[in-house]
Amino acid sequence: MLDPNRIRKNPDEVKTALKNRGLSVKLVDDFLLIDGEWRAANVEVDKLRAGQKRLSSPLIVEEARKNKETLRPKEKELAALAAKRGALLEEFPNIPFSDVPVGKSEKDNKVIREKGARPQFSFKPREYMEVDAAKKMIDTERASKVSGSRFGYLVGDAVLLEFALVRLAFEKLVSNGFIPVIPPVMIRPEAYKGMGRLAGDQKEERYYLEKDDIYLVGSSEHTLGPLHMGEVLDEKTLPRRYAGFSTCFRREAGSYGKDTKGILRVHQFDKVEMFSFAKPEDSDNEHKFLLSCQEELMNELELPYRVVEICTGDMGWTDARQYDIEVWLPGQNQYRESHSCSNTTDFQARGISARYKETRDKRQETSYLHMLNATALAIGRILIAIIENYQTEKSAIKVPKALQSYVGKEEIS
Repeated sequence: MLDPNRIRKNPDEVKTALKNRGLSVKLVDDFLLIDGEWRAANVEVDKLRAGQKRLSSPLIVEEARKNKETLRPKEKELAALAAKRGALLEEFPNIPFSDVPVGKSEKDNKVIREKGARPQFSFKPREYMEVDAAKKMIDTERASKVSGSRFGYLVGDAVLLEFALVRLAFEKLVSNGFIPVIPPVMIRPEAYKGMGRLAGDQKEERYYLEKDDIYLVGSSEHTLGPLHMGEVLDEKTLPRRYAGFSTCFRREAGSYGKDTKGILRVHQFDKVEMFSFAKPEDSDNEHKFLLSCQEELMNELELPYRVVEICTGDMGWTDARQYDIEVWLPGQNQYRESHSCSNTTDFQARGISARYKETRDKRQETSYLHMLNATALAIGRILIAIIENYQTEKSAIKVPKALQSYVGKEEIS
């Protein structure tokens, strides 16, 4: 949720941000109109309520009755305005930082750096499903019979690789001060809404269980954030960092016809996620720290990648700044997204009322936290990257050195 005061005090700034995100600036004017009416109604209702308290004496019953009759419709009017105001406020995405690249789509994203040497092959590298054709570590055919399209079984050595990746991620993250968590994979609507994950077109991505009035999460982030919903943290405990592992569920709405084969874009996948709660003045450095953790893992796996800053028109709804890491896939001869890394500032914290207390001039004050999230390892996409980058001419797969002790072998044949 965006700070309403920011819209009131800096309407032109918010209009520019909406325009840069490809959204209508009329939303600002609509909100300010309803907000003004709501504030005026609030003042009027408060006066009537205060008057009702003063007229509680039995000697002025008739005057109290008249005041109450005036108050009731005003309270209904205030409730209606509050509902309209709240609905409009939910239509605002987060405001990007002023130096975020302005653009309309992924074509306008900015490549910051490329790291790692692309593997050189004496043969034409194959795509991962072709490499795996004889091994059947990834079985989408049987999965489609059982669950439908965009599902897959991981079998045999693929499972060993998955849990090797999870072990590697948690060992690295715990050593960097992250608290390991296995979060729930279901979330109540009010918590999901507070996290800003039902706004815009995101709702189309969610699996909703109507009978239970609950959603399946699209990422560990979605339930790691509400871990401190309605709480006030002590500034001495910040930054508070968590590493979560869970299965994630996405409809992949709007992606039909794209990557329908294999496991690049599926309805169910596993992921290790980083989440951090920080003070506002520290969140920019915390964002860079999360990105450095991502790069550390990619360097451990010796996978070539590039870091991309996402432009205003392509960034996530809740984000003020977003970086992506794209891994090189030689079989496809292109970079594909494998990680995202986002600073949502106080946008999500306002929605779930996550705050911290600090001492200023010998007085304790309470402020909203800044919340950040970043992929540690999206298992399916990293498996794809390993298969394509470590393939041999005979379709064996070399196991990255960082994973060999976990997998128990140097090569998958």
